[in-house]
Amino acid sequence: MLDIAAELHRWCQEGREFAVATVVGVGGSAPRQPGAALAVDTHGEAVGSVSGGCVEGAVYELCQEALESGTAVRQTFGYSDEDAFTVGLTCGGIIDILVTPVRSGAPVRPVFAAALAESEAGRAAALVRVVEGPGTLVGGALWLDADGQPHGRLGGAPELDSTAAAEGRALLAVGRTGTVTIGADGSRCGQPVTVLVESSVPPPRMLVFGAIDFAAALVRVGKFLGYHVTVCDARPVFATAQRFPEADEIVVDWPHRYLDSQDVDARTVICVLTHDAKFDVPLLERALRLPVAYVGAMGSRRTHLDRLARLREAGVSPLELAALRSPIGLDLGARTPEETALSIASEIVAARHGGTGVPLHGAHTPIHRDPGRTAGVRTA
Repeated sequence: MLDIAAELHRWCQEGREFAVATVVGVGGSAPRQPGAALAVDTHGEAVGSVSGGCVEGAVYELCQEALESGTAVRQTFGYSDEDAFTVGLTCGGIIDILVTPVRSGAPVRPVFAAALAESEAGRAAALVRVVEGPGTLVGGALWLDADGQPHGRLGGAPELDSTAAAEGRALLAVGRTGTVTIGADGSRCGQPVTVLVESSVPPPRMLVFGAIDFAAALVRVGKFLGYHVTVCDARPVFATAQRFPEADEIVVDWPHRYLDSQDVDARTVICVLTHDAKFDVPLLERALRLPVAYVGAMGSRRTHLDRLARLREAGVSPLELAALRSPIGLDLGARTPEETALSIASEIVAARHGGTGVPLHGAHTPIHRDPGRTAGVRTA
């Protein structure tokens, strides 16, 4: 639901009543992952998507019914065959949908409104909802602020709230959305309870070192992918706002010195485009020892071999060197800055989701990766 926070935050401010349908479980080649949402207000206006079009009409009707009844409902949509009147997914996957009415006076409304406001403001927050368990609990919600403090109640025993909050903090810390099953002991209601934790965190960072034309193209692609993009170069004549109008930040500093001053995390990607040893070596020596998602460096294969030798002389271990993506990017036959940026971005996406980078045509590889890799589905 937090993927459409901007629209729903506005609806809450306007006092609108609405129902929100959220993907809470997937199987097979499902088009959307847990957390994807479609919302419908009392005037019939809709925002968001849960399936890319396959079952939107049926889910729209479920939202209208939930608004009228005031009761949360869960429904599963599976594969639809060639029957034109069958409602389901043509891709062969399965999605579980939870529809929650957010009417005036509903206990979940202030919880949703607060979580949406935090997400819209760009602050870290997590929304925790019961998606499976005793009927009286399904749809209950609490939210966690940036410090992991819970607000609201799920509606069960206090132990359920504290356990769910602890699991929510774990997923919020890594910026992940997923389901967690809390055993009967932890729920204190006699049976397991499954909660969906939706995390909303500030955009991941892309650090681009080297103010060259290839960097300008990469900035545009990085912004398109949702990164907060910084360009850093020690040469003030090249690192200018005129050359990189779409960058969030432009820094004139030695790359390694700037990196030393920054907070990075497991979502940060570092792209070294300088291909100049006096910049590359001290920068990569530091970057390869950081807990980041991706480190790539531009250059020919000859440059790469020379760079590896220099890094070994600097004391970088074989294990650390193994994390270096160099020459940077996937083999797309790229030549122009734009094509090269696409090549780099493709490798970043593949690294993020565990993709192989091979063509899907004839590859016998899954189109959509196991959501457990990214959604954190587990049992507490």
